[in-house]
Amino acid sequence: MAARPRGEPGLTVHRLTTSVAAMVHSESEARWIVAHAAGLSPGSLLSVFETAVTEETSEAAHLMARRRVAGEPLQYILGTWSFRHLEVVVDRRALVPRPETEQVVELALAEVRRRAPRLGSGVPPQPMVITDLGTGSGVIALSVALEMGDSVDAVWATDASPAALELARDNLAGLARSHPSAAARVHLAQGSWFDALPEGLMGQVQVVVSNPPYVSAQEWSGLDPVVRDYEPHSALVPGVTGLEAFEILISQAHRWLVPGGVLVLEMAPHQAATLTTMAQGTGYGHVSVHGDLSGRPRVLVATSAHV
Repeated sequence: MAARPRGEPGLTVHRLTTSVAAMVHSESEARWIVAHAAGLSPGSLLSVFETAVTEETSEAAHLMARRRVAGEPLQYILGTWSFRHLEVVVDRRALVPRPETEQVVELALAEVRRRAPRLGSGVPPQPMVITDLGTGSGVIALSVALEMGDSVDAVWATDASPAALELARDNLAGLARSHPSAAARVHLAQGSWFDALPEGLMGQVQVVVSNPPYVSAQEWSGLDPVVRDYEPHSALVPGVTGLEAFEILISQAHRWLVPGGVLVLEMAPHQAATLTTMAQGTGYGHVSVHGDLSGRPRVLVATSAHV
């Protein structure tokens, strides 16, 4: 069949969106896909529903729809995704940024703000250093650097995966184009958890934040295929129990935090009691659990008691 001419009046944004929605069984996802293929924002589609689109746009949209039907995450298909105030590159090198992690950032920012006024209250201020361990695409570190501005001196983002760190570097370059001063505060380092940090930071970090892998080996096989088959295994599963990364982070954070510094960790809801006990047993002075947008236990916040 001959290709339809470019801009044929019969091929409209509305018809294309309807066709894609029938494939992916989601009107909202269809709008994302058609908007991306047409170079538009999803919110603008309604105003151009009867506008003609090219055959190339139709082919691009249907190709993305076929990838979605095959199970690939929408975020990977689009190649970018919004996270708080950022628009970041996302692909299979790191986890898809999720709303739950936005809550982690919110709690980490609250701790930074809580500490910031104390730094100028008659005593020589300490540098405000934040670490994001297991940074993946870099969304936590970049959000902290962007949203806290000059209140933060340095944000160190680490990851053991060279591929993930390269993705974080791409997103850092994107931040540098729009907010160079924020990007200048971010430092990337390859290595496992605290091992990647310069030794000179030991005892100097105000807030340690992480969204570590926390899926057990047994749970992994039962994950939704859209997660299990596409997102990196190492960013999901730390070991047999799912607690292995937490054991390292909770036990070692004391050495890196300033007295009264804070550890902020994303977790699975069913891990809340175990991790609370673990943190209390390790000697943290105050341990609390905070819910996600659905009210499920999602974030552990523990204050270092060492002096």
